[in-house]
Amino acid sequence: MSILEKIIKKTKENLKKDKSIDELLSVKRDIKDVKRFLKSTNDNPYRIIAEVKKASPSKGVIREDFDPIKIAKEYNEVADAMSILTEPFFFQGSLEYLKEISKFSKIPLLRKDFIIDVYQIAEAYNVGADFILLIAKAMSKEKLQELYNFAKNLGLEVLFEIHDKEDLEKALFVDAQIIGFNHRNLKTFEMNMELSHELMPLLPQNCIKVAESGIDKFEMLKKLHNYGVDAFLVGEHFMRQEDIKKAVLELKGI
Repeated sequence: MSILEKIIKKTKENLKKDKSIDELLSVKRDIKDVKRFLKSTNDNPYRIIAEVKKASPSKGVIREDFDPIKIAKEYNEVADAMSILTEPFFFQGSLEYLKEISKFSKIPLLRKDFIIDVYQIAEAYNVGADFILLIAKAMSKEKLQELYNFAKNLGLEVLFEIHDKEDLEKALFVDAQIIGFNHRNLKTFEMNMELSHELMPLLPQNCIKVAESGIDKFEMLKKLHNYGVDAFLVGEHFMRQEDIKKAVLELKGI
């Protein structure tokens, strides 16, 4: 069983529906314009989705002195969006982190989790997320379409994560408008930093392109941007830095 299959299995087993979907959606709230924050422009070409991330299945605990609120406040000053890990078992995340961060964040918030049910999307809406992650490898294209449509109907955006051409077919099927290339192979954890270059010519021109995983130097970020990447999701690199704000600015070449 792959790590993705293990996480999905655990997610299904522990999906607690404590409230009704109607109750979760009864909160009326503003949702930030995610595309505006992620689309590369001349004055801000390198858009950063900075991740609040304590641990991962492959690396274990990444940041011992993990203070999600303090980290988020630093990101809030220099990043373009934030990714909040909410998966509790393998990444030691929490929905509470997202809920608390949403109270002060000026930039869009991504619920970074293994979304397999519309209930999780309703939760994301309830606690203040502006967009959610859908992983192409996790489900059939029909299930992905159902979840994608549910999120969009709530006003949430979707970061649709792909790893290969097969995944890209699913992204095209659901008409994904924000597509993330994860350089990390979910089975072997090996990195393919050329994945963006390989898949870029196959993408619709008007979609927002996001590079994920393995990005830790401005030169790499600039190279990927030259391929056509708009935004960069970075977690582990920032979590290992003493001065997080400085690390974000340095990665942007500032």
